Amino acid sequence: MSGNVIILTHADVAIDPVVPVPEWGLNETGRARHAAFAVTADLSAVTAIYASTEQKARDGAAPIATRLDLPVHTREALGENDRSATGFLPPEEFWPVVDAFFARPETSTRGWETAKAAQDRILGAVKDAVAEAPAGDIVIVSHGGVGNLLRCALLGKPISRDEDQPHPKGGCWFSLPRNFDAAPTDWNAI
Repeated sequence: MSGNVIILTHADVAIDPVVPVPEWGLNETGRARHAAFAVTADLSAVTAIYASTEQKARDGAAPIATRLDLPVHTREALGENDRSATGFLPPEEFWPVVDAFFARPETSTRGWETAKAAQDRILGAVKDAVAEAPAGDIVIVSHGGVGNLLRCALLGKPISRDEDQPHPKGGCWFSLPRNFDAAPTDWNAI
């Protein structure tokens, strides 16, 4: 099927340690970045929008949906790696756990979903969206960690942090053909 898949990660998040992580939305900067992308990106061929069920991903999809007058199809399988075992971790504790998550992809770190399981899930979710969406381009709004895992799978690379998005606050995208017959583009910041 012709068309492209645009994988877009949510941008800057309003972090609140007392709110469950999946309920965090975008902060003012994140909302502004997604709004700017929605009006400046060439989205003329987009026929379907998918997003993780997490609030920050839905917030990132909303400006595109509004511009194109399309619904957002939410899918739990497009979510970030499951970190519910620890909940919020302060940055000085979070980043070493992230490093361990990628360094040992077959092993759960502190009860988190394994990197390999998250990679298999996100790859399957993207393929499912491609199979059900009408002809044309698809936008999938998800998360940086699983975006990295997806790129590793698509490029045939071992799981690592080598394919991390370039912007430290997220809000990056890449695309690939819907038929998966070519490598994804490089990451681009919105």
